[in-house]
Amino acid sequence: MLVTFSEIWWQLVILAVCSYAIGNINFALIISRFNHNDVRKLGSGNPGTLNMSRNFGLKIGGLTLLLDMIKGGVPSLIGFLIMKNSFIGDFNMGDFARFLCGFMVIVGHIFPVTLNFKGGKGIASTLGVFLFSQPLVASIILLLTFLYIYVSEWGSMGSLLGVSGLSIFQMIIYYNKYSVLGISNEFLNASYLLIFAMCFLTWFAHRKNIIKLLASEEHHTSVKALSKKKNKPL
Repeated sequence: MLVTFSEIWWQLVILAVCSYAIGNINFALIISRFNHNDVRKLGSGNPGTLNMSRNFGLKIGGLTLLLDMIKGGVPSLIGFLIMKNSFIGDFNMGDFARFLCGFMVIVGHIFPVTLNFKGGKGIASTLGVFLFSQPLVASIILLLTFLYIYVSEWGSMGSLLGVSGLSIFQMIIYYNKYSVLGISNEFLNASYLLIFAMCFLTWFAHRKNIIKLLASEEHHTSVKALSKKKNKPL
């Protein structure tokens, strides 16, 4: 169905606001509090998968990863489903809404108003957005990311490389879907920017890790050691 922006802008605003609110839900903090702890006061202080794994065990870290991926993936999927039958020109607005919602979840996760704008680093939720968009390829890249971290023991760099690879692949998908066919639309360009912005935010959130990596001061992430670590009961 052909629409104009003036007809659907309010839907996009609602989707964006709701996605930001969902991004404010920090599962690492919630789970750690079940253990009468605050993950922000443990280890690296980051309320994310790796810090949860180091302090509570691999199973709890895996649960955190799964919940954060769902947190990123479900809003983006809902945005796509709501807008998938709306077209501006030849562009499917579902393709824009998917990454608008995903981007706002990441913003909410990294800069949550409920936690004084001090949240996690957004890797798991970003991976979730891409996993719900391109399940097969995203699963392959996730596997390669895990293998890289397993072998190199560089958790932060492996995560960033995985997100970057998924971002590039998604842009290629949209390029082949629209640009190769000569379809030009401001919302297509905005979609590229949103994908890039999600990737950039994760790198920005890891800026201290990157500095430590360059200075050879970053802590190693041994999956083998984490798998042997006793999981703390919640």
